[in-house]
Formats: sequence, structure tokens, C-alpha cells
Amino acid sequence: MILAKKVRIRPTPEQERQLWRSAGTARWVYNLTIARQEENYKNGGKFLNDGLMRKELTQLKQREEYAWLYDVSNNVAKQAVKDACDAYKKMFKGQSKKPKFKSKKRSKPVFYNDTVKFKVKDSKVLLEKIGWVATSEQLPESDKYSNPRVSFDGKYWYVSVGIEQEQKIPELSDEAIGIDVGIKELAVCSNGMVFKNINKTSAVRKTEKRLRRLQRKVSRKYEMNKEGKRFVKTCNIVKVEKSIRLLHRRITNIRTNHIHQATSAIAKTKPSAVVMEDLNVNGMMKNRHLSQAIAGQKLHEFTRQMKYKCEKIGALFIQADRWFPSSKLCSCCRQIKNELKLSERTYECDCGLKINRDMNAAINLSKLVG
Repeated sequence: MILAKKVRIRPTPEQERQLWRSAGTARWVYNLTIARQEENYKNGGKFLNDGLMRKELTQLKQREEYAWLYDVSNNVAKQAVKDACDAYKKMFKGQSKKPKFKSKKRSKPVFYNDTVKFKVKDSKVLLEKIGWVATSEQLPESDKYSNPRVSFDGKYWYVSVGIEQEQKIPELSDEAIGIDVGIKELAVCSNGMVFKNINKTSAVRKTEKRLRRLQRKVSRKYEMNKEGKRFVKTCNIVKVEKSIRLLHRRITNIRTNHIHQATSAIAKTKPSAVVMEDLNVNGMMKNRHLSQAIAGQKLHEFTRQMKYKCEKIGALFIQADRWFPSSKLCSCCRQIKNELKLSERTYECDCGLKINRDMNAAINLSKLVG
């Protein structure tokens, strides 16, 4: 099984400048590829495959005004072309939406490193045209690494790489666990495990309150430095925006860590199967009253982690049909209650069953196995 390993790297000032050059080149080439595909489509042409696009990029590099592309590894630009073309292929298959241009301000700085030239030695990694960079911990040595990527999270640089590892499959129990995810609680399991909504804790609420204050502060500073129709970005604005970026990073890390703890706790029970709902998150996000709460739960990330952790222990992962009435179905007599408001947190059935509605849904999901 190929598992990803992500470690922090500690570049020197010169190496960090080269990292920014590589990330900027990857973004520029990605946007160039999308622009070329859009232009070709408007002229009535068909999709240009990545091989043809890479040849055009090679010809472009011969021109004097684009000689700066030689400052970074050619694999950075080639992979950026492939990533853009793959994004279009996923769109054609209905797996994703139309690819967008990457923003210099908002997109995550990331670039690819060739697998053949990626080396590990003594808590260091070798990156193309950057050299040996110190890491926070020793990466496992392997004959073959897959998809090495270098990224910046707003504070630190990281390198992530896929490493093929042999997994010892533990002995699983006969229990099948149903998981009902939601807004009130992150997850309610049929075996009685309940994982809270981390966004209701003081750590997240205090950070969000601080974030709102800084956003208002930077907005006022922009208004104060307005010259005609444009805004002047002062040093103080840069400082406040850096603080905002670090707070966003902190909130993201708190949420992701909570999901890791929840999914690991479920996997450690060693169930034979895990059943979850296939939620229409995009549709749920259209509800302006719930969209912020749904986004904060990171339900897609929860599903992704649960899926690979089930694969890791050899458990079966099932996603129930989107229209399966898990909340309206009685887990005792199997009778469907057609009228069930979202405000009704207790499920009451004519058969006498009285149970928490989320637990009822989790039990119904667990019964889908067999």
C-alpha cells in the first residue's frame, strides 16, 4: 500500500528563494496551459493533450523573454502542464468542475519534484536545482518514491511523498459500524462513539473572533489608504494580512487534527465494515443558513480519511445511497416516518422506540452490511 509521508523542511534563505521561484513557475505554467486550452476551444479546436502542450512549452523556452524558465527544473513546468490537462480530463469524466486559473494571492504554493532525482539521506532531501534541504525528521528510505510535492502552508515549507509500505492486516471483529455525520456532532457511530463538533469549542471560537477583528482592521486600513479607485498596500497592511493568514492556518490545523483523531479512533475498534452516507455536500452548501457550519465540519475530508484508514486495516468501506432514508427509518420496526423536521432531535416511532435521531440513523446504516 502506498502511504504519503509529509515532513517539514528547513531551507536556507537562498534555498527558500529558489522554492518560491519553483512554486511561481508551476503556477504560471498551469495558468498558461488553461489559457491555451480555452483559446483553442473558442477557435473550434479539440482538447490538446499534455504531450503536445509540453512541446509548445519547450519551443516557448527558446524565446529570450522566457529564458527565466530555465532557472527552475524542467520537471516543475512539465508536471504543471500535466496537472492542468488532468484537471480537464476529470471535468470531461464528470469527476470535477471546470479548472480555474490559480491566483497568486489565494492559491497554495506547490510544485513537483522528479521521482528519479528525489533522494533521502541523513534527515535531508535532495530537490532539483535547490540542493540538499534539511528536514524536521528522517524520511523512510525507499527504492521508489511516488509523486514528491513541495508545498507552503502560510508559515512553513513541507515535502510530501508516497512510499510503498507493507501493511500488517489486523484481525477484525464481526462488528459493522454505521456513521452518521452532521452539524450538531461531527459523527455519531452505531457502537455508541460520539465525536463532537470542534467548531463549538473555545479554541476555535476565540481564534475565529480574533480573525474577524483582524479582517475588520485590515479593511479599515485599506479604506484609509485609498487613492482614487485603487488601494495602497502599506507595510502595516502586510503585517495584518500575515496575521490573518496564520489564523486561517491555525483553524485549518485544529479541524484537520480533530478529524484525524476521530477517524483513527473508529479504525482502532477494528470493525469488519464501515458504512457512511453519501452526502450531497455541494447541494447542502447552497443553504446560506447552514453553509458556514457545513464547511467548518470538512465532511469530504472526513470521508476521505475514513476510506483510506479502512483500506489500511482491511475493513470494508461502504457509502450508502444518497436517497437512503437513514434518519426517517425506524431502526426497530423498519417503518418510515415521512414527516421528520430537522428540529426534531429525538426519533419517536409508533412501535414505542424513542432514540436520538443521529444514533437511529447510524444504526440503520450499520444494518446495510450483510
